Amino acid sequence: MRWMVAILLAAVMAGPVADLAVATWSDNATPGLVYAQEEGGGGDAAQPAARTWWDSIKAGGAVGAVIILLSIAALALIIQYTIEQKHDKLIPPHVVAELEQLFEEQAYDEAADMCQAEDCFLTAIVGAGLAQLEGGYDAIMKAVDSAGDEETTRQFQKLSNLSLIGAVAPMLGLYGTVTGMIGAFNIIASTAGGASPAQLADGISQALVTTFLGLTVAMPTICCYHFLRNRLIKVNIETGTIVSNLFERFRQPTT
Repeated sequence: MRWMVAILLAAVMAGPVADLAVATWSDNATPGLVYAQEEGGGGDAAQPAARTWWDSIKAGGAVGAVIILLSIAALALIIQYTIEQKHDKLIPPHVVAELEQLFEEQAYDEAADMCQAEDCFLTAIVGAGLAQLEGGYDAIMKAVDSAGDEETTRQFQKLSNLSLIGAVAPMLGLYGTVTGMIGAFNIIASTAGGASPAQLADGISQALVTTFLGLTVAMPTICCYHFLRNRLIKVNIETGTIVSNLFERFRQPTT
């Protein structure tokens, strides 16, 4: 369901962005002119052709299509991680309050049962510590540290998908730019320098469109990645404080 919602949102957002891009290109684009012979006259008249946003997107070719698919994937992942990695889902306030009460009452078995029933970032770490109560404070903290590293790594591995898309999208745009310019220069070479602007339009359009698409996908994706990453770091720090306070009572006093 999340993926379907994300795809619909991407489809809604694609139209205005593309229309803005086409409006910018059409003001300066020579390839958008259609040359027609006037009836009853001997001269050529330049008539601006109607150019839709879909025409401009198609100019990106296969590389542009891949970048658009990446944008849909990035939007879906951003929505998913924004929901899944919310503070109240990773550290539910009612779970924190209940654990503190159970620890105060020394009801550790009930706390362990609750950690199994409430599956979240916090309970996975606390549950690992509760499983080592008989081993003492050192064994508890070792289990807590190990579980914390595992859960943190798992959450950051999810976010790495956004980082990958943010890095690949502009590289694909650059790839489309290079291939488009190669095609344009090949036309110049094959016509011995006599190529018209209309003949070069396809290659140049691909170069510009893929660069635009790559940057359009990369910039918001990287911003969202760093926002979600910083939020996850704060959650990790807060979890460490809560867990330390819960298990501090098992530390042996030094004499």
